[in-house]
Amino acid sequence: MIRPRRFELPVWAVVLGLVLRWFGRAFWWCLRHPVATASVVLALWLYAEFDWPGLVVPLVLTSATSAVWRWRDESSWWAWLAGPLLGSFRRVFVYRRVWREAMTLCGLAETYDRRHVLPDLLRVRSDQALDVLTVRMVRGQTPEQFQKVSANLAYAFGRRHARVYSERPVDPPTRTGRGAWLLRPVDRVRYRDRPKVVHLALVRTDALRTVVPPFPVPAVPDFTALPLARREDLRTWSLHLLATHVLVGGATRSGKGSVLWSLVRVLGGGIASGLVRLWVIDPKGGMEFALGRPMFARFACKSFEAMADLLDEAVTVLRERQARLAGRVRVHTPTEADPLVVVVVDEMAALTAYLQDVDLRKRIASSLGLLLSQGAGVGVLVVAALQDPRKEVLPFRDLFPTRIALGLTEASQVDLVLGDGARNRGALADQMPRWAKGVGYVILDGTPDPMRVRFSYVSDDDIRDMARQYPAPADAADILAQVGRETAVEPVRLPLPRKPSGPLLPEALRNLLDRDSGGDPR
Repeated sequence: MIRPRRFELPVWAVVLGLVLRWFGRAFWWCLRHPVATASVVLALWLYAEFDWPGLVVPLVLTSATSAVWRWRDESSWWAWLAGPLLGSFRRVFVYRRVWREAMTLCGLAETYDRRHVLPDLLRVRSDQALDVLTVRMVRGQTPEQFQKVSANLAYAFGRRHARVYSERPVDPPTRTGRGAWLLRPVDRVRYRDRPKVVHLALVRTDALRTVVPPFPVPAVPDFTALPLARREDLRTWSLHLLATHVLVGGATRSGKGSVLWSLVRVLGGGIASGLVRLWVIDPKGGMEFALGRPMFARFACKSFEAMADLLDEAVTVLRERQARLAGRVRVHTPTEADPLVVVVVDEMAALTAYLQDVDLRKRIASSLGLLLSQGAGVGVLVVAALQDPRKEVLPFRDLFPTRIALGLTEASQVDLVLGDGARNRGALADQMPRWAKGVGYVILDGTPDPMRVRFSYVSDDDIRDMARQYPAPADAADILAQVGRETAVEPVRLPLPRKPSGPLLPEALRNLLDRDSGGDPR
């Protein structure tokens, strides 16, 4: 037998190799964690120079400075101090501890060359309510695979809500001031596009359980950022209303009134100044919007003919503006002389599907189709709410660029309101708890990822105060100055003539009954 000669390393070489390997790993860890390394070095130096007082005194001063910082500006305190520290702690002691088990059982672990390959947890960023995990995907994975198991990931880490964002869920800040020239290049690196990375947001504390109070009424509304709701991360979600139409879908008692009245409230300053005109259609006989009637330039709640007239006149305004603005501008700019017209329709299905008059229903559908397809650019916008988003109920659903999904009854309705794949991306509007009135999902600007928000609650007393403080002007010089009346009177409906019908019983049976009763017809 011929055996190859075995080459044996001496013990000192093996020990030296292990020491160099451990030293290299420790050095690489120090480079990846400069803050922790600097803190440990500083603590050792202070202890060596000043003994225990060198550690206690800086700790007390740091705690006092942190308390004052949080008292003066809590948002920046969370962004620059508490958030990174809490995130680092939870990354090591919460997520790293169960990371392999969670990735494997949720189906995100892959096998390559007989080795298990796991997504890499790069960073954890925490705030008052959320933990945002930055995860590097395994080569060949897509964000859709994480989105499909978002509910599994939430419960794997002991939470109830989780969402996966293919892009960073936070927009880069706008830098101004003296140090802006230095911070802008840093932001370009921090917020760069990273296709290999997904962001998993886990709700640690549900900030949407508490009722959101009404937002302040601005004197001049910003139509590109109207504050309507509170986000899960305690920031304010704002609606971009200019040049868009809004569809609100939700089951009965899901809080559609909160969305509509929150919008009416933040437009109050523009309503009083004449910058905004609200044309409101309430097919429920005024049960929802009659309290705010002084704020509306047009209001139709009793007659479907009046509602059709209102929509026809909105089309007239659309045509007039198209003829006047063609060749001058592409998007209408609201002014007091040429205000923004917002047509608010509550329970749109009553006009498009449940109305028995076929001719009137076709007339309303024709006007709505024109407004939705051509009205955004000329400042004639539609804000509609409905319960059933199916195509046969709302045939022009796809003409609404902005959509809001409140609590829905079926899983398929989520995609009908927010678009295909929205439920897989975390918009679980069909699983709303009973307390979640006014809680819904919206699509973030520029991304297909949904965000969970809660709209402000406007009480009846708030509506009465709004109607008193921000009434629509009655002496405007244009066709919109029609406050507090229907666009058409309630028609007088005469009883339909009925043709005399024959007896419902056979003649033989009728004669038998008459004979038994003695000829008495009673």
